[in-house]
Amino acid sequence: MKKTFKLNIEGKNKDRVLDATKHEIRKYVKRQRRVPLPAGVDFWDFDCAFGTSADTASSVHFANLTALIDAVAQAGGDSFYLELLAKEGRRNSKASSA
Repeated sequence: MKKTFKLNIEGKNKDRVLDATKHEIRKYVKRQRRVPLPAGVDFWDFDCAFGTSADTASSVHFANLTALIDAVAQAGGDSFYLELLAKEGRRNSKASSA
């Protein structure tokens, strides 16, 4: 998903638009996680880029997306750009402490 989300739409409540945006992102993540895993893959991970525009987007951790979206909304931003790409994730085995 590579998309610019508008937060200020004339005639619509800003809080409702923000909730709808978050819902759309969560729906995309759920859909991607339902895709069958290839052999040797443990889970679906996501590469994320976030910014006020596609040119200023920087790499961020997936867990921080909601906080970043809320920060843009609190600052009164009109829109934000989100790039969310699924990738294969593999778990690292922990070193045994003997």
